[in-house]
Amino acid sequence: QVQLVESGGGLVQAGGSLRLDCAASGTIFSFNNMAWYRQAPGKQRELVATITRAGLTNYADSVKGRFTISRGNAKNTMYLQMESLKPEDTAVYYCNAGYQTSSGGPEYWGQGTQVTVSS
Repeated sequence: QVQLVESGGGLVQAGGSLRLDCAASGTIFSFNNMAWYRQAPGKQRELVATITRAGLTNYADSVKGRFTISRGNAKNTMYLQMESLKPEDTAVYYCNAGYQTSSGGPEYWGQGTQVTVSS
């Protein structure tokens, strides 16, 4: 079974940095797409950043210029480098990945990792 596990969350002060990791197990082939989502208390889950198999990236306006999504050399690994963190970045961050195609495909989620930014 495919499993995604996030790590790297924690408590940081405003202006600090943090790197989140996502590692997959039970996979044979590279994911077509990977993404980071986040959900703050009392808020809806939002898309933070995406990266394709080819390395093309997109970011939410709220994190552009501060966050960087990347895929590692190891198969099906992904990172989110977060800089200049703000209290409003506080949320549970989730890894998302799958073998999506134009006709659909399986998609997987990690358990989430807490990021708390203090003021």
